[in-house]
Amino acid sequence: MTASNDNRTATGIPRRCLLTGGTGYVGSRIRQQLQSQGWQVTELSRKPASAAGAIHHNLGDAIAPEKLSGHVALVHCAYDFRPISWKEISAINVRGSELLLRAARQAGVRQLVFISSISAYEGCRSLYGQAKLEIERVTQSLGGWSLRPGLVFGAAAGGMFGRLVEQVRQSKFIALPGRGRQRQYLVHEADLCSAVSRCLRPDLEPWQEPVTLARERAWTLRELLLEIARGLERRIVFVPVPWQLVWAGLRLGEKLRLPLKFRSDSLVSLVHQNPKPEFNSLKALGVNCRPFEFRGLSVANTPTKAKDS
Repeated sequence: MTASNDNRTATGIPRRCLLTGGTGYVGSRIRQQLQSQGWQVTELSRKPASAAGAIHHNLGDAIAPEKLSGHVALVHCAYDFRPISWKEISAINVRGSELLLRAARQAGVRQLVFISSISAYEGCRSLYGQAKLEIERVTQSLGGWSLRPGLVFGAAAGGMFGRLVEQVRQSKFIALPGRGRQRQYLVHEADLCSAVSRCLRPDLEPWQEPVTLARERAWTLRELLLEIARGLERRIVFVPVPWQLVWAGLRLGEKLRLPLKFRSDSLVSLVHQNPKPEFNSLKALGVNCRPFEFRGLSVANTPTKAKDS
């Protein structure tokens, strides 16, 4: 079905979707997917693009439900990485997301989809994971979907994956936390977008628990970096470093407000991943996540887009 013939619901209502985080790596891919399927996408952003219909919104601020009326879906991808204390993270990301999700429900938005993270699980140590976990609970209470993607990869090499690619591309010597045994689960950007599209189907009831989107085959950080190096035809040398030492350096840089490409809390997420993720995407959404293979991505000459929100 073409986009021109598929831009309304079965009841004739225009298929209009609200999207936060649309300028980030994951959000931009979701936006492109929805638009290709005939959705009219309205972005909510603190710096809205010049496109007509964009809504100015700072995550953390209240928003009037009437601003969101006329839409049938909301995909919430945005996360503000600037705050580093739990008090600020909770106020901006957790409470801000709750205000947005509840306003959407009050506005009559039927489908709610929250893009969480595989770093969110009971007992997670990172503040990022804890915040995502809290937002999941709000989403579930409102009858929405919570998706937990693993490390997202694709030809654009954005986000955390993009930073790993750029690190291998720019340096022969790679600092490796510990021995690089941290396990990573990956998901292709197209499989994530497919899952979001399925969540927006009006005939599909939301899953009663978060849906993990990732291939079951785990890669250690060391294996992942070596695979990227092979794909880029680069020779790299690992320099094992205690992860706590790296964390302390990043934390100091954050307190000094230095421009860092990597956050201390992201390192905590990297080191302390979910030891037993439940891979339920196929059961919940019919999405079978493809295996990771860097050589097939053709990203060697692709600019890295590492923006997250």
